[in-house]
Amino acid sequence: MNIQQIRYVLEVAGASSIREASAKLFISQPALSASIKELEEELGILLFERTNKGISLTDEGREFTVYAKKALGQYEILEDRYLSGNSDKEHFSVSTQHFNFSIKAFTEVIKNNYPEKFIFSIHETKTKDVLEDVRTLKSEVGIISFSGASEKVIKKLFKEYQLDFTPLMRRETYVYVWKDHEFADRKEISLDELAGYPCVSFDQSDDSNFYLTEEAMADYDFKKMIKSDDRATSMEIIADLHGYSIGSGMLADSDVILKGLVSIKLKEEDPIIIGYITRQGSQMSVYGKAYIEELQKYRELT
Repeated sequence: MNIQQIRYVLEVAGASSIREASAKLFISQPALSASIKELEEELGILLFERTNKGISLTDEGREFTVYAKKALGQYEILEDRYLSGNSDKEHFSVSTQHFNFSIKAFTEVIKNNYPEKFIFSIHETKTKDVLEDVRTLKSEVGIISFSGASEKVIKKLFKEYQLDFTPLMRRETYVYVWKDHEFADRKEISLDELAGYPCVSFDQSDDSNFYLTEEAMADYDFKKMIKSDDRATSMEIIADLHGYSIGSGMLADSDVILKGLVSIKLKEEDPIIIGYITRQGSQMSVYGKAYIEELQKYRELT
């Protein structure tokens, strides 16, 4: 087994067909199939089920991809730091859900330190990826949130992944509508009143991650739901279809994507706790410490 085969498996697992995966990997379909078949024989398990309708992961294959993603992530960290000619550069990485203050804190670290050579990364991503990134030390710090619906699962994962969570703020539940929506001038609204409009939700892309959603009211039975994994796309849908999304009510004037949205307090309550995570026992870099100092400026909870 080698790292290339691991990349092949993950690419096929995320594609709709061998043809699509081979095109992305720039290799022929026969060569890709042969490499995966060779790996299956070496491991003694079947990673993919092959039918005339295509391929899909087996149970063993799904389990393999969990470990494969971690292994590939760790390899890429080593590759970037030691094999890419970047060993003389300062490195720092953050993973975050969709919060503007986490980006602001990141830019402040750069402004206040500004090393001569550096590669800093900020990954705006999904809940599970934030947890995994900090767990595997791809990122030193992760910004994460949870509501009542997901609190037990999240805290269980903190313990399992050996992560320390520090709460920063508690936010009430709001809905976002476009500025020309008929309810845009309301100060408060209920989900029943919005039942005729689609709720646009950030897609976690995995049914098993239902309780890892970063949004409040995750267990509410929405009559109309549109899932999107891109903020700009979500905003366009909300504007065109007079839909709405659910969030913390924090709309920054500097965020171009969110301009045009109006926040309205939701009558149904499901407060969101927002904070940061670090890996237990990990040695923080000077930039990690500086980032946490910046985050502490937003702290409202003790």
